[in-house]
Amino acid sequence: MSLTIAQKKIAIGSFLGWSLDGYDIVLMLLVIPSISQLFFPSSDPVFSILATFASYTVTLIMRPLGSVIFGIYGDKFGRKKSMIITILGFSIATFAVGLLPTYVMVGIMAPILLIMVRLIQGIFAGGEWGSGAVLTIESIPKQKRGLLSGFLQSGFSFGFLLAAISFQIITILFPGPLFEEFGWRILFFTGIIPGFVALFVRLSMDESPLWIKKIKESGLVKTPLRSIVFGKIHRKEFLLCAAIMTGLVYMYHGSISILPTYLGQFGDFQKDQIALIMIYATASSWIGMILTGWLSQKIGRKKSMLIFVSVSILVSIPLASAILNNVYGLMLYVIVYAFVISTASGPIPAYFSERFPTQIRNSAAGFSYNAGLIFGSWSPLIALYLMSSVSKELVPVALGINIMIGAIILIIPTLLSRETKDVDL
Repeated sequence: MSLTIAQKKIAIGSFLGWSLDGYDIVLMLLVIPSISQLFFPSSDPVFSILATFASYTVTLIMRPLGSVIFGIYGDKFGRKKSMIITILGFSIATFAVGLLPTYVMVGIMAPILLIMVRLIQGIFAGGEWGSGAVLTIESIPKQKRGLLSGFLQSGFSFGFLLAAISFQIITILFPGPLFEEFGWRILFFTGIIPGFVALFVRLSMDESPLWIKKIKESGLVKTPLRSIVFGKIHRKEFLLCAAIMTGLVYMYHGSISILPTYLGQFGDFQKDQIALIMIYATASSWIGMILTGWLSQKIGRKKSMLIFVSVSILVSIPLASAILNNVYGLMLYVIVYAFVISTASGPIPAYFSERFPTQIRNSAAGFSYNAGLIFGSWSPLIALYLMSSVSKELVPVALGINIMIGAIILIIPTLLSRETKDVDL
């Protein structure tokens, strides 16, 4: 059964929004080594990088609040309306980062303004995933949920890929001091392009037919958050989903997100080399997420996730070491590293949407997803601390152990969760 034009619009509109999220995140990660001294000047470069990473992390921490605000809005007024608001706010906030003054210009106000913009951005970003995931899964046939789930989730890595390509181009056009002067600003200005493309698509999308039907039949749930947190069945599902996401986020940000800093700080790679490596890594992750989503429709959401995360435990340290120490075959190691370690999240949009009733699905799925960011988002900081605390020979081991921590966190709640691939929404 092929998708209708209306269903394709919904899938593409959701995919583009998640792509902007990935685009913004990887831009911040790629420019951290270059702009850390611009906002957090210090004689200790590690401190500057840690401080800039903290400003990146606050965006992720604010997402649970955004998921609650826009999740409730989506459950009460429609998924489409919520998605239009979030993409507008997110796009403008990304553009605003490029306008910020540096420490030399305004002193202490520079890092304060950076953190404020990132906080606001986090709220809009928090509402982005839940509405898009739920609207897509509610609008497509059951047998397409797994593949479309992987496609939707892969938007994050696709955004990473676009950002890495943009970074590669800008570093060539504005080498050395020119990049630190204004090249990095252009990167954030370009973030508004995918945002407005997504907005254009979303304005022409249909609302979820399932949501419209359920609201007419059963009415609204006045307090979705109370049902999620205090309802016995929903609370259990919420806690399991949040724990799953904690592990997934910890693994993803502890492997892919830390990769630019890992290569630049501990591997002495140059900006253009790092950008090229990230292009290969994110392309591999993008394909891998689509594959795990498709596989989950064949063997189940749980099995597909557990297969990839189990392999990750076995290969994280060897691959981290190979990437840092092997010039020959480097790209092959990066491709395998990204494919195995970062792609278990492919089934998540379907898996979470299938676990909650329609009237609270936007709030519950979005809040569960973003709640995992509260603890999982600290993975890059923990990884950087661990790697800075050991000798250079043990740096890959420290990175691999950090990835394994996330994998163990993910395995436990996944084993305790029910399979959902055949449920009716």
